[in-house]
Amino acid sequence: MVRAGQLVFDCLRAQWPECRAITVCCGGGNNGGDGWVIARLAADAGMEVQVIWLTDPETLSGDAQSAYAQWRQCRGKQAEQPFEPQTTFSGELIVDAIVGTGLSGPVRGLCKDCIERINQLDLPVIAVDIPSGLEADTGWSHHESGGVAIQATLTVSFIGRKRGCHTSEASRFMGRCLFSDLGVSPGIYEEVTPDGELMSPSDLQRQLPIRRPDAHKGMLGAIAVIGGEQGMSGAPVLAGLAALRTGSGLVTVAGRRETVSACWSNSPALMTREVMDTQDVIPLLEHADVVAIGPGLGQSEWSRELLGVACEFRRGLVLDADALNLLAEGAMAPVGEWIMTPHPGEAARLLGVGVREVQRDRFQAARTLAEKFQAIVVLKGAGTVVSDPQGQVSVCDRGTPAMASAGMGDALTGMIASLWGQGLSGFESAKAGVLVHALAGEQAAQHRRQIMATDLIEKIAEVMLLSH
Repeated sequence: MVRAGQLVFDCLRAQWPECRAITVCCGGGNNGGDGWVIARLAADAGMEVQVIWLTDPETLSGDAQSAYAQWRQCRGKQAEQPFEPQTTFSGELIVDAIVGTGLSGPVRGLCKDCIERINQLDLPVIAVDIPSGLEADTGWSHHESGGVAIQATLTVSFIGRKRGCHTSEASRFMGRCLFSDLGVSPGIYEEVTPDGELMSPSDLQRQLPIRRPDAHKGMLGAIAVIGGEQGMSGAPVLAGLAALRTGSGLVTVAGRRETVSACWSNSPALMTREVMDTQDVIPLLEHADVVAIGPGLGQSEWSRELLGVACEFRRGLVLDADALNLLAEGAMAPVGEWIMTPHPGEAARLLGVGVREVQRDRFQAARTLAEKFQAIVVLKGAGTVVSDPQGQVSVCDRGTPAMASAGMGDALTGMIASLWGQGLSGFESAKAGVLVHALAGEQAAQHRRQIMATDLIEKIAEVMLLSH
């Protein structure tokens, strides 16, 4: 607790060196104990400290009680008071030590009132371990049940990474996030089985396939992208371009005549096949290593027939967009190994629940989908979650809101298919594709509010080069 408090105080001084007065809001339990440590350190450093408590400190126990006792012994006259609706916050900065990782429902009562007051103040907020009101395991604030969460400027987290801090609503509340293990012995971590993995750019050095000096296009995977119903030709073209940029040797886009024309006008490196009926794609499937279907597929009878043929493909199959919508409506599921890449709305339709249920626990939603359909699942969104049928999960906290534009999912589909065709396993392809996609988005979005999928695609090669 002392190390945690010291870490937060050090971060506070480094981030806001001119700050001379702070308000520390302390709840009960160890999170509140951290707050009492921070208050004492600030007082000892000569700062003006106001402590607002939500649990009577005389009722504290264990380390939290010791932290409070040490605060009472610190030098200088300091303000200490219970939270009341009319309480005035006197600090230049707020320390949030109200509720920690044990939260399993919406905050209520005085804690809720205090959080709402803090969020109304035009002051920086540093959250201790996790913003109060946010569930550590899911990143959910329970706002639909009247819950609230601290809108932190900086969150200082420690000992173990909280998986919920990397997905769902967490990005709205965390602010900048710093993490420290506080010097905990490595042996402690060996005794704990982590429930999930946080993707890291350093993973790409291991994941991305190394090319042999004598590599040629025939070694790098033949990818077929099927989609492009009338009026939706852009989507499969984006998927095809992304597959090329990710390193595929051969990419063929199959769709309506206007899709073929769109390929010709965008890149002569894309091969094409006009599709009138299912017989037109059978030769393509016979020579493909991986098939991606769904971008711009539509939901017509033509679309259904193409999906039915593709689902009999037994090598590698990636389903996205309208392929998933058709699947939710009862279309035949694939018979071979496959990857699905739903956004929350598509995931909700596949599970027969509301979008809110998916977002409330994205890890569980991804696992449930993977088990139900015996597929590798890429649940897209802020903090994309990847799961396999055995329950392995990984989360990607990279990317940027500038990527919120049409075509981004199509590009991801092409990237995952490309990596799978280059020899990675399905699960590794999904993880690497998600991470490269997020990093390329970051590269393209530097100093920009919004980017297009084509901007991201242009940065794929740069990200993959930097990874080796």
